[in-house]
Amino acid sequence: MNLLKKCCSCFRKKTEGAPPSTSDPTTDFKGQPRLPTFAVPKRYDIQLKPDLAACKFEGIVSIVIDIIADTRFIVLNAAAQLHINSDSVYFSDPNSNKVFEKPKVGKVQADEILVLEFSETLPKGMGVLTIGFEGVLNDKMKGFYISTYDHNGEKKNMAVTQFEPAYARQCFPCWDEPSFKAKFNITLLDVPSELVTLSNMPVDEEELNGNLKTVYYQESPVMSTYLVAVVIGLFDYIEDHTPDGIKVRVYSQVGKANQGKFALHVALQTLGFYKDYFQMPYSLPKLDMVAIPDFAGGAMENYGLVTYREKDLLFDDHHSAAANKQRVATVVAHELAHQWFGNLVTMEWWTDLWLKEGFATWMSYMAKDKLFPEWKIWTQFFDHESSEGLRLDGLAESHPIEVEVNHASEIDEIFDTISYKKGASIIQMLKGYVGGPHFQNSLATYIKRHAWSNARTNDLWAVLKEECNEPTMDKIMNSWTKQKGYPVLSVKMKNQTLEIKQSRFLYAGSRDRCQWIIPITYCCGDYDSLISLLMEKKSETYDIKDLLSNVTDPARSWIKLNVEQIGFFRVKYDDGLAAKLRYAIEHKCLSVTDRLGILDDSFALCMAREMSLTSLLTFMAAYREELEHTVLSNLIKIIDKIERIVADARPELMNYIKQFFIGLLLHAAANFGWDPKQGESHLDAMSRGDIFTALAVLGHEETINEANSRFNAFLNDRNTPLLHPDIRKAAYVAVMQKVTSSNKAGLESLLKVYRETDISQEKTRVLGSLASCPDESVVYEALNFALSSEVRKQDAVFGLAVSKEGREVAWKWLKNNWDKIWTTYGSGILLTRFVGPIVSSFASSEKMKEIGTFFGRSEASKVRTLKQSMEQIYINSKWVQTIRNDKDLAEAVKKLANK
Repeated sequence: MNLLKKCCSCFRKKTEGAPPSTSDPTTDFKGQPRLPTFAVPKRYDIQLKPDLAACKFEGIVSIVIDIIADTRFIVLNAAAQLHINSDSVYFSDPNSNKVFEKPKVGKVQADEILVLEFSETLPKGMGVLTIGFEGVLNDKMKGFYISTYDHNGEKKNMAVTQFEPAYARQCFPCWDEPSFKAKFNITLLDVPSELVTLSNMPVDEEELNGNLKTVYYQESPVMSTYLVAVVIGLFDYIEDHTPDGIKVRVYSQVGKANQGKFALHVALQTLGFYKDYFQMPYSLPKLDMVAIPDFAGGAMENYGLVTYREKDLLFDDHHSAAANKQRVATVVAHELAHQWFGNLVTMEWWTDLWLKEGFATWMSYMAKDKLFPEWKIWTQFFDHESSEGLRLDGLAESHPIEVEVNHASEIDEIFDTISYKKGASIIQMLKGYVGGPHFQNSLATYIKRHAWSNARTNDLWAVLKEECNEPTMDKIMNSWTKQKGYPVLSVKMKNQTLEIKQSRFLYAGSRDRCQWIIPITYCCGDYDSLISLLMEKKSETYDIKDLLSNVTDPARSWIKLNVEQIGFFRVKYDDGLAAKLRYAIEHKCLSVTDRLGILDDSFALCMAREMSLTSLLTFMAAYREELEHTVLSNLIKIIDKIERIVADARPELMNYIKQFFIGLLLHAAANFGWDPKQGESHLDAMSRGDIFTALAVLGHEETINEANSRFNAFLNDRNTPLLHPDIRKAAYVAVMQKVTSSNKAGLESLLKVYRETDISQEKTRVLGSLASCPDESVVYEALNFALSSEVRKQDAVFGLAVSKEGREVAWKWLKNNWDKIWTTYGSGILLTRFVGPIVSSFASSEKMKEIGTFFGRSEASKVRTLKQSMEQIYINSKWVQTIRNDKDLAEAVKKLANK
């Protein structure tokens, strides 16, 4: 505390830069993937003085460091935009009271490092490095940035930090790598006294000076720099306590406090569940959760101060849908899992990002299942996580779960489906292999062993070896984390023997020599005959005559591999086995997840040209009476993709395709109806909106007319029961189906809804509907709106849900606005969400060449997402050719449409 107060006077000094150096101190440190380790931080004393009106800040940091090798240099991170006051830099040795002043100061902009060269060797042991700095509160939603909000009709600024993965260096000089854990003392200086000021730890002391205040926070436990956080603004809050006294608060904009009640409930229950599951209590005295209007990701797990997008934390009882409720629970549970997996135990380097993101994703399902068993959340795991992981990992341009990261600029790209969804999926597979109790005990041991420290993937395998008595654990799991991709198992029945061969699944159709050690389950005719085994060879055979003996009932003659879709692989059945599975699906003999898994695998095999579209559509007819949410959700996604590819390959069949797809969904539409039913399930409520949205996109006139009628009632009365939040997206999409360049009344009405609401979930619903219009000129106008000042930067990507008719004009729009998009979003996560949705929907080699030429002159050509999108175009083009050559397709589609 005394050190902090003593240093306050440094802010009043205006210093000039050090004289030009005759030599470059950075020479030996350029281009290195990691910081050198001859000096290690132990504690940071950080003072920040933000000016929210001028959008700038200044500060001073005193870092207790341990010099562990002879050196004249100290090398740490500082971003190019952070100005270092050279004359403020010095190193002090507390043992001798000697001060080492005026080092040569060099910065490497490309590597974001600050190199300090002192005139003599620094003494080993503990010392204090002090640096003064200045910076800008930016509008890029990273580092130390400004978010805007309205208060009593006046636009206000709040200051927010977002330091993950490597943006703490934009706020203060630091060792900005996860392995350099240290304690933090944070002080906020001269903040307007009416503002709420938050950091990782509780307030230790607050000093008032007129209308300004200085706030000192308690010292944190050791943590990585990416978890440090500060939020300053006007907020309301609600609070409660866990049974063991942890204070939990949800902060929101003034007037929205009640919208935090559901998140608060989830947080309180989840903290207790994780405490029991990990056998380790939450490690800080408080937990704050804050809704931020401008926020790039979904949320950020800062230790003790979790920040969220508003739509992922707040829930309005009158205007939020069931899907919004589940989303809030998912994000809260995910971020709180990080308080153990990520914050308490941190990956040593970003190569092991999946250790926190994969586990947080998986643990969120454990928590939701505990809190809301009626949601049947594990039936959704495959559709939301595994299916998406399999989709991306089926590309040659995928990457291993453990991916080498050789520069900080590469980190953003791996916050992707592989780290989150594939990571979660192999955790689920691993749990299924070793068993739930063994797995839980292993995780508890892992947490205890590495608490307040860092870990690598091999550290987890080592614990699992011990706890599960599985000496080959690392060998099994390395085949899943160190190589990209996954296998497809080709299954044949021959003389009551099951023949299984594994090969890498690739949508592009090529094969390689990859091999996996695969935990396999299968059952024959019922779920009581479950068999588990470990496949270690490229091909194996299994005698199953005992399981098939005396089977005369066709409803019990099926064989299903990968029971409940626990394994991260696909299955290709021979024609005989596939026919029996279709019979089992039609007669409801299979579980929800198995029906879903077979459908998902069949679609993937069709896209990879290993199953004809005729066969796939015929198989899909078995799902006409499907009512389960997760299966319907997957079916709708497949319908959309097939409709788009057929429009390219066989446009003359589009009316028949639409008629068939409408027929697939009408049974479910009739069952759910437009209005909520007393006592209906959470899943049925979500299905209602999905079904009617899909029918509107397919052009089903009855759906479009009913939706428009209900929307008109909603325009007259925002509280009408005729347009429940669960069906509003469907209504908005239906409205846009009737909008044309000569009749924009529906578009103008939706924009009115957008402008009048202050609920982010409602704005997202509207924004995600506008470009679904079939009229190209209207699509272009909708895309321009998404990029306008009326839409927050992070929300623009929701406006890219473009109709198949608007695909070409969307590409034109992207080209015309590329410089603005690149300038606004750079090469970060949000940028990748612009390119993929528009580019990857094309299906011709000519378009692939055009897109490649356009991006070839841009830095975007290096972005992995663009490479994946280009590969998807190639896959689509090959698929189109196969569909054009499918001689049975026309007759089959006409028959299916007329059934």
